[in-house]
Amino acid sequence: MSVLLQSLSSNIWPIFLIVLFFGGSVFVHELGHFLAARARGVHVEVFSIGFGPPIFSWKSASGTRYQVAWFPLGGFVLLPQIADLGPLEGESEADPDKLAPVSYSTKMLVFAAGAAFNILFAFLLACVIHKIGQPETNESTSTQIGYVTRTIDLSDGTKVTSPAMEAGLRVGDIVKAIDGIPVSDWGELNDTLVMGSGRDAGGNPSTVFTLERQGKRMNVTVHPRLSGEDRWRRVGIMPGYDLIVDRVPKGTAMEKAGILHGDRIVSVNGLPVMNLNGLAEELDLEPQKPARVGALRAGREIDLVVPPRVGGLQIGDIEFSAGYHMAYPSPFTQIAQPLVMSLRTVWGLFNPRSDIGLSKVSGPVGIVHIFHSAAEAGIRYVLRFTILINVSFAVLNLLPIPVLDGGQMLFATVGRLRGRALPINFIAATQSVFMVLLLSMVLYISFFDVRRWSRDVRESRPQVQAAPAKP
Repeated sequence: MSVLLQSLSSNIWPIFLIVLFFGGSVFVHELGHFLAARARGVHVEVFSIGFGPPIFSWKSASGTRYQVAWFPLGGFVLLPQIADLGPLEGESEADPDKLAPVSYSTKMLVFAAGAAFNILFAFLLACVIHKIGQPETNESTSTQIGYVTRTIDLSDGTKVTSPAMEAGLRVGDIVKAIDGIPVSDWGELNDTLVMGSGRDAGGNPSTVFTLERQGKRMNVTVHPRLSGEDRWRRVGIMPGYDLIVDRVPKGTAMEKAGILHGDRIVSVNGLPVMNLNGLAEELDLEPQKPARVGALRAGREIDLVVPPRVGGLQIGDIEFSAGYHMAYPSPFTQIAQPLVMSLRTVWGLFNPRSDIGLSKVSGPVGIVHIFHSAAEAGIRYVLRFTILINVSFAVLNLLPIPVLDGGQMLFATVGRLRGRALPINFIAATQSVFMVLLLSMVLYISFFDVRRWSRDVRESRPQVQAAPAKP
């Protein structure tokens, strides 16, 4: 019982933040529709957070019923003058024929207002981040290759030579662009790589890395492999950063070598190292032999000898400073990056040459999982993820798909072009079909979300060694 209570108490704060920011994002979207409708004199029958039967509701003097429903995958504002979404939102009690007609411009304004409010909300949160700052590491802001893996694991568990090794990528190379798209940090580099759609003559994944090597620019063609359970495009590289020693426990091989706090390790046996994984790999190649380590100390390069190690380099043998610093990105940059990435994701889903599929995107379960992880990391991470979610909401809802706001805008535009509204029966039937497809898609995505969540729980348990994900 005490374990259960401890688990519940430890999750109260993450759950509160999920409800506040995820639920708040849905609320903001529907508030946009609501305020735009009110401003244009449109009758608002229901303002709902969630779908399905209401948990509780109340009716205002203006006749609008406000409710919170059981199925928290979104929300809606019931506007019988503008759209008939009966299968999803419930049948209207009002008679549309007795309500005043609504102009095309009003319809477009009301439908677009939800996405506009999501962008506005994201911008306000971005202003907060710009003011208070966000923590970054030298690792996350780097585009310099710090480690080239010798092998990578394919989705079936097979180990093959890494594409980066085959293509001749080197430690110290600075990645300037991927497939002609400039990259400014490791997250952007990774996202651009996995969303690539380039293929060679044989139909295999192909991408072009624009590198800076020893002051010279060059283009290198790399053939990514689909790696891991999720089958992401990977090439086998990790970011480079300064290996500045923070602590060396007594009695370890590193302490016996004379490595001190503040030393910056730059090489092992004459090979450059700029990543902890690279350092560990070089020291583990022949642990029974002494290893020569190059380090910078007080601006001077020194050579140290690490004695033979039993079992190679272990966690705790040496600790490095995290290299955290505070960044204050422009609100416009914070909006632009997720906007571009959301558009690329949508394009990837429809592009047959891409390896992006529905199984790789996150639905409600995945969003809650990431919110939970962000809440455990700190409020700044929650704000950053909320910005991403709101920008993604805006892009998703403006897609010209029935049931979504963009679909309603499409129906209104087609009716405008043909000189009369589309038949109600056609709109209702189309929306019913797409509602079933949408719910089926959510269930399909949720299956993979649950599987990823379960895998993350397993991998979060104590391990002998842990390594970051490989792009």
